[in-house]
Amino acid sequence: MTIRPERPEEFPAIHRLVEEAFRTAKVSDGKEQDFTDRLRAAGGYIPSPALVAEEEGRLIGHTMLTRTTLRDGTPVLLLAPLSVVLDCRSRGIGAALVREALRKACGREEQAVVLVGDPAYYGRFGFRRSTEPGIRNTNGIPDEYVQVLELVPGALAGTHTTIAFEEP
Repeated sequence: MTIRPERPEEFPAIHRLVEEAFRTAKVSDGKEQDFTDRLRAAGGYIPSPALVAEEEGRLIGHTMLTRTTLRDGTPVLLLAPLSVVLDCRSRGIGAALVREALRKACGREEQAVVLVGDPAYYGRFGFRRSTEPGIRNTNGIPDEYVQVLELVPGALAGTHTTIAFEEP
């Protein structure tokens, strides 16, 4: 398996991959592939940490980091969505994509990463509730699912703000 940046000519295949992956996900609204396209089209798109996992010429996983800001203007990265096709799950592909995305974020001297996801899964990478440093979401998402990872220790200390997630 190889993890590498996505290529523009792969966008249609990535759209299908995300759609397929979320069709069998525990939690999905069926629009994650459209959310991926909107994130890519928005001003916060960063090509290098938009990653695919490829095996024998087949795309089997995808994730991306995009720039966003907290309501107080603090810049952060959004990790979303993380997609692995059903027949390749439980092989560490998602974890490898997350680790590589975070490695690339650290190399860019970014301060923090936010996401919406399963705390049991993302906790292993150091993510914690965003409410711990003082960030609440305006989308009504239960606090335990909105998580943050400070790439620079203390980067969000004393933060009292909100984040609004675009609907996928």
